[in-house]
Amino acid sequence: MNSTNAMRFIDTNVLLCSLDLAPGQPAKSALAQEILLCTDLALSVQVLQEFYVQATHVRRPDALPHSLACRLISKWLRFRVQENSVEVLQAALVIKERFQTSFWDAAILAAAKAAGCGQVLSEDLNHGQDYDGVVVINPFRDI
Repeated sequence: MNSTNAMRFIDTNVLLCSLDLAPGQPAKSALAQEILLCTDLALSVQVLQEFYVQATHVRRPDALPHSLACRLISKWLRFRVQENSVEVLQAALVIKERFQTSFWDAAILAAAKAAGCGQVLSEDLNHGQDYDGVVVINPFRDI
């Protein structure tokens, strides 16, 4: 799926879509599952935290039990994981101001850059936009 040797950073929505929890979106789920088979991926502690909170939320009709969410997170630790750090925080603050994003989106972009990724796979940011060397790709935009 990737035509370059650069690492790609996956956002929380890729993890959530891979679970096939959204009825009527099997193509989206299949694509997310295919992406997660790749070996050129990175994510961050923030992405794993967001996944857990969203996937197990008590108001979700399809909420995952704690034990299953934990097993999935353990499975995804095979990817490069960017730790939260003061440097990532400071970079996120700069990105937030420069590009007028939410802080949490800026933190994703900063983590991606810190992990050496040239792309962020996300449906939450502007497809094709270059955020200071990290380009956002929405893998689901044609679905």
